[in-house]
Amino acid sequence: MKKLPLSTQIFIALILAIFAGIALTSHASLAVTYIKPFGTIFLNLIKWIVGPLVFFSIMAGVISMRDIRKVGSIGAKTVVYYLCTTAFAITIGLFFANLFRGFFPVLQTTDLSYEASASVNFMDTLVSMFPSNFIAPFVNANMLQIIVASLLIGFALLLLGGENVRDFSAVETLNDIFLKAMEMIVQLSPIGVFCLLCPVVAENGPAVLGSLAKVLLVAYIGYVVHAVVVYSLSVKFAAGMSPLDFFRGMLPAIMFAFSSASSVGTLPINMECTEKLGADKDISSFVLPLGATINMDGTAIYQGVCSIFIASCYGITLTFPQMITIVLTATLASIGTAGVPGAGMVMLAMVLQSVGLPVDGIALVAGVDRIFDMGRTTVNITGDASCAIIVSALERKKAQRVKA
Repeated sequence: MKKLPLSTQIFIALILAIFAGIALTSHASLAVTYIKPFGTIFLNLIKWIVGPLVFFSIMAGVISMRDIRKVGSIGAKTVVYYLCTTAFAITIGLFFANLFRGFFPVLQTTDLSYEASASVNFMDTLVSMFPSNFIAPFVNANMLQIIVASLLIGFALLLLGGENVRDFSAVETLNDIFLKAMEMIVQLSPIGVFCLLCPVVAENGPAVLGSLAKVLLVAYIGYVVHAVVVYSLSVKFAAGMSPLDFFRGMLPAIMFAFSSASSVGTLPINMECTEKLGADKDISSFVLPLGATINMDGTAIYQGVCSIFIASCYGITLTFPQMITIVLTATLASIGTAGVPGAGMVMLAMVLQSVGLPVDGIALVAGVDRIFDMGRTTVNITGDASCAIIVSALERKKAQRVKA
């Protein structure tokens, strides 16, 4: 029999995980004790490979470009695209949250307690981007520092090698080694998806059907609309790609992101999907790791929906200027909280503080944050992929104009 495609295997595993999770709802401890550890092992392997894979793939990409100015051009396009789509995302989140505000449950806000993490501003993030130790970025899985380190060494190799950049074949060899290791790990994706998702469904099934179901529904409507409208239009008009082909090619990464709720963990599969869709390898190896760190479209939608929901629970109606403040804060915070653990919650605290809403309101949604996270991670990685494809198309057009 012909082997099933990886996307089909992951989809089957996802469906089985949902049914198994529902069956184990009354025995969630069994799923957590005996199934989740295997999902954790798989995710650990993914996280282990991501650091060196990003380091050597970006370095190899810089060398293959042979021009530091081209790297700057790609970086500028990438950051502008990410900021624009994040602004669209938070606007969509606010729109649907206001549209369905009357359907939101009004929960008790007395005795709520939530301790916000220390505020992280852009300058703090800027300083933390530059590593003070060569090994520490890999130990701490700090993607921004790994990206900066790989760029610096890549630039150094370009300047050192001059015209003889082909002499640095060792970088390509190391990149190929980690790519092959990634392929081996990715083959375990169906098992990993099942073991990661089943305990989540078993633990959170009743919560999803509870009082916050309407809030979750509105957030997921925002996720779907943003992905279908913004990304479809982007790849269609900027890259000339059929949206159906784009989403069909992205299915393995989308399903893995939904089950794992990890943008960094999905990175190897996302790189594979975008290259199959026609993105240039050197561009995707730069754009995707950066996006996994700073691009948070799904998280921005979550900010908008949760801000309106928390405000309604406190009996507060946000004004139009306050909503503009939320858009600006969430857009800038997507970079300001880059690389911070639990960035979604940190961003939400910053957004609430920017418009004077009680940060304690985060406790209202913290219980089902994992369910929000599954959807927002899926949107985040899909946005990263659309950027890789669009930037690749723009760079090809630029090269054609130069030749002409």
